Formats: sequence, structure tokens, C-alpha cells
Amino acid sequence: MPVAVPSHRRERPDASTSVVVRLADFALRRPSAVFPVPVLEQARYLLLDTLGIAIAAGPMEAGRIARDTAALLYGSADLLHSARMLFDGRRASIAGAAYAAATQIDNLDGHDGYSPTKGHIGVAVVPALAALAEALPDLSGPEALASLVVGYEVAGRAGIALHATVSDYHTSGAWNAVGVAALAARLRRLSDKQFREALGIAEYHGPRSQMMREIANPTMLHDGSGIGALTGLSAAVLAERGFTGAPAITVEEPEVAAHWQDLGAFWQVLHQYVKPYPICRWAHAAIDATRGLVLADHLTPSEISHVQVNSFHYAVTLFDGMPDTTSKAQYSLRFAIATFIMHGRIGLEHISGKGLEDAAVAEMLSRITVSESERHSARFPAGRWADVAITTTDGRVLASGDVHARGGPEAPLTSAEIEAKYMEFATPVLGQGRASAIRDAVLSLADQDSRFSDLSVFLYDPPLVSMTLQRPAW
Repeated sequence: MPVAVPSHRRERPDASTSVVVRLADFALRRPSAVFPVPVLEQARYLLLDTLGIAIAAGPMEAGRIARDTAALLYGSADLLHSARMLFDGRRASIAGAAYAAATQIDNLDGHDGYSPTKGHIGVAVVPALAALAEALPDLSGPEALASLVVGYEVAGRAGIALHATVSDYHTSGAWNAVGVAALAARLRRLSDKQFREALGIAEYHGPRSQMMREIANPTMLHDGSGIGALTGLSAAVLAERGFTGAPAITVEEPEVAAHWQDLGAFWQVLHQYVKPYPICRWAHAAIDATRGLVLADHLTPSEISHVQVNSFHYAVTLFDGMPDTTSKAQYSLRFAIATFIMHGRIGLEHISGKGLEDAAVAEMLSRITVSESERHSARFPAGRWADVAITTTDGRVLASGDVHARGGPEAPLTSAEIEAKYMEFATPVLGQGRASAIRDAVLSLADQDSRFSDLSVFLYDPPLVSMTLQRPAW
């Protein structure tokens, strides 16, 4: 008598099969030459921005712990399955190297994101690309960018599908694992069957960690991206060696098929945001609204009596007091606004070390009130909106009107602004020469005769001066 197969494990030859076939064609076989030029060019800037955060995060305690742990627990002696860790030089498995870099980046909240996913992609797929490229000395620049785009496009759709089908708000690592597996499948030339199994393994083991737990109690766990990168690369190698795990329900279930229909037509890479501040994106609209009022009226801190912030629900849940750790500072709203008012910017020095003991910022923070606005909440996650009213000491009330956070397609940063941000983050750690060389190599990757090795020669060695001496232990 035949054994009944549970309905959720039966092969579906209809819509789900169609999605898998189209996804395999896109991820495994679409030549870099047919990727739209603007898509590859934008991928360069996402790569540059993420590398800048990776460099700046190197001296942070979370990054050092992650790299040490990768060396201890996730090593490999096989050259096809190992890589040097970014800006460290020690060798780990490809999964371990990606885990270390993704954890490092995740703990400096200045990396790119995609609003519909309520999370971040570059933080996981860039480390995966760097780890995999170690065994691919002839990898062309355009192919490296195309593979990176595959990671972004698959992770983004898996994230949207997950949010649409489950009740919990899971961290980015949950679905980044799927994007990393797709990127790895392309670069390691997996078969269609291996690719399908890799997606299923990555999704099954992806960290379904609850984002709001981390928001309520900010720690080094952040957005789960380190474990997501580890899981995605592990899944690809497992599938490569015959391990099974399909299907991935965020890809193959009929109810999520609509989220994959525009693959290769609508390019999510072009809709990522780049952060102007190393602060949770939920706070950016309020910071930008405050920034606009302060700059327009040339306000000094002494002229500000009270700041009323109205924003969406999740922004209001951010850390409310004076932070005593960098993790709390990055998940702050009132502190971030107070810092901008006092200093005219929010830099690394403000969210770490003595910046966490800034008495002037603490006093300004006491003048700021935050409330939820239903109209702003209704626009989330597609938009990140806020409005701010500043009452001056002479009795004026200055209103910003509704403001959307800068950096995304609604109000993009210019290429010059992205390059300037990268240099601001990278130069203090690497020095002007090496930081500039990385920038130039990244921006040349779209050239047909470029090689990823033109860039990677600068990526793996530690700074000449110990990173622990370059910056404080953030």
C-alpha cells in the first residue's frame, strides 16, 4: 500500500514548478552581459557602501568576537571551501568568513536596506561574494556584480514572501540565507536540482529570530545576518554534496508565486536605500525632518525649547533613553535626534565611547517627545515617514510637514554622497591610500575587462596599524 505524502511535501508541477524553473534560469544561467547596465552600476555603489561599513566596523567588539569565533569554530583547510576574513587575513571556511563579516557589518547600522523587506540584504550577500571569490581568481568584475545582484533579488523576494505568510516579524537573516544560497549556487555552478535543494536547506535553517525582541533589548544579535550568511553558504555546500532540503516554501508555495512574477523585470537593486546615518532606518525620517528645520532656520541648540516627533509605530518602539552601549545608540530615536541637534551630524564617535556620556546630548534628549501617528504607521513598510514640530525659546512653532527618510528611491543620495560616506567610514581605519584604491576598484568592476581580484587584493589583509589602536572599542 503506498505511503501517503503530506500535502506540504508533494511536488507541485504547476505554479511552484514554474517559479523554480524561472528562478534557476535567472540565478544560474542569465549572463552578466544581459543584466541592465544601470543595475550593475547601482550594484557597484551598494558594494562600495557595504564595504565602507565593514571597514569601519572592524575595530568594534562584536566584529572582533565574530572573527575570533570564526577562526575557532568555523575553520577549513580546503582551499575550495575556505577564505580569508575581510580586513583580518586569518583563514576560515567560506561560511565562517561570511559569518564573521556579516556579523561585523550588522553591528554598525549604516548598511543598505530594502523597505518592503523591513530589513537588509547587502550585509549578508557582500560577505558571501567576498568569501566565494577567494577560490575564483578569474572571476570577472561584471560577473561578480551580476552574482551580487542575484543575491539581492532572491533575498528581497524571499523576505517579502516570508513577511506575507507568517505572523512573526523575523530578522533579515531568516531570508538572507536564501539569497546567499542563490549567489553561491551561481558562483559554484550548482545544477538545477542542487540549486533547489540549497534554497530549501537555507530557508529551513534560516534564523527565524524575532526582530522586536532585539529592538526591545538591543544587543550584538542585531538583525541575524551573520547566521543568515553562515546558513546560506552551508546550504549551498550541503546541496552540492547531495544533501536534500527542498522545497523552500517562500519560493514554491502557490500563495507566494505573485512575489516572484516580476523577477528579472523589476529590479529591487535599484530600490535599495543607502543610509546617511549609522542609525536604525526607522529613526531616519525623524532625523531628516529635524535636520530640515534646523538647517532652514539656522537653529542653535540653545534656541530649541521642545521637539515633538510624530512617526510610525515601529519608530516609536526604538530605544527611548540615553544609551549606554553602541547597540542601544543605533536603535535609538530621541538620542539620535538630540545628537544631530547638538553636533549637526551623527558619526561613529557619537554612538560609541564618550559619545554615550555626552551630557549636552542627554540634556537635549529631555526636550524631545515622541508619539505615534496613525497616518505614518499606515504607510509602513513601503515608506518611513515622520513629521517634527520644534518650539523655539522665543515661542515660535516650526513644523516640518511629512518627511520621508532620505537615501531610498524617494530621495536618493547622489553617487558623490555615497562615495563621500564610504571615505568617511573607511579612511580612519585603512588610511587614504588603501581606502581610495578600494573605491576605485569597486567602481571599475562594471568594465568588461575588470577582474574581482583587482579589488580583492585590497580586501583581506588587516590594516597596517592594528584596528584596535585605530579606533576605540565600540
